[in-house]
Amino acid sequence: MERGEAAVASPSSSSSVSNDSDKRFPLTFREVSLAFGVVFGFLAGLVGVYMTMPASDYSFLKLPRTLEDIQVLRDHLESYTSDYTAQVLIGYCTVYIFMQTFMIPGTVFMSLLAGSLFGVFKGVALVVFTATAGASSCYFLSKLIGRPLVFSLWPDKLTFFQTEVTKRRKRLLNYMLFLRVTPTLPNTFINVASPIVDVPFHIFLLATVIGLIPAAFVTVRAGIALGDLQTVGDLYDFQSIATLFLIGAVSVTPALIGNNAN
Repeated sequence: MERGEAAVASPSSSSSVSNDSDKRFPLTFREVSLAFGVVFGFLAGLVGVYMTMPASDYSFLKLPRTLEDIQVLRDHLESYTSDYTAQVLIGYCTVYIFMQTFMIPGTVFMSLLAGSLFGVFKGVALVVFTATAGASSCYFLSKLIGRPLVFSLWPDKLTFFQTEVTKRRKRLLNYMLFLRVTPTLPNTFINVASPIVDVPFHIFLLATVIGLIPAAFVTVRAGIALGDLQTVGDLYDFQSIATLFLIGAVSVTPALIGNNAN
């Protein structure tokens, strides 16, 4: 729910920022092995869920890429959700967290599916939980092996993010809330870059839980009227985007006031 090199506050991070892209890219064998281990863990969970489902034709199961894919999944899964609620929930959570962990596009379609299958309130709770769990998983995976990938994929964004985090260190929660609520930086980038620029996990977690609620509500609610959507762009009309930016402005105001006072 799909934005000269600055120094960060930590001396160790500062000294490593300028050199790590050369020293640690490409990934080492150990790092690749760790990533594959996580992948196989998710796959084992999905296989376990599949084995507990009744015998049937599951050819419709695939990662959603279009609104048509979501409609097909909804039509088939509706009949399973009432009788096999636990399996559907576990399967949904595993897929969503897997996609968030490995930055696979399409979580917006999973959010639409949550609204279509579970309604607004349960759907929002499910999306916020899975999105937060996936973002946290991505955070820790990036902390272990993500540094060379971030330097390779988003060097300019990383420099900007470093600078902003350093300037707002005393009120970092407000800034992270602003980023989560507004499309200033992509959520995928925030997940993978936050440990690189030393955003503490407790701030990252709290900002993620709170900041994802508005966008999750917009998307999940749209999933209830899935048949009325023509494109994904219909989710975010001018009013929705303006509302998200207003919420983001309110969240970052204390940080701005604090900076001006200093």
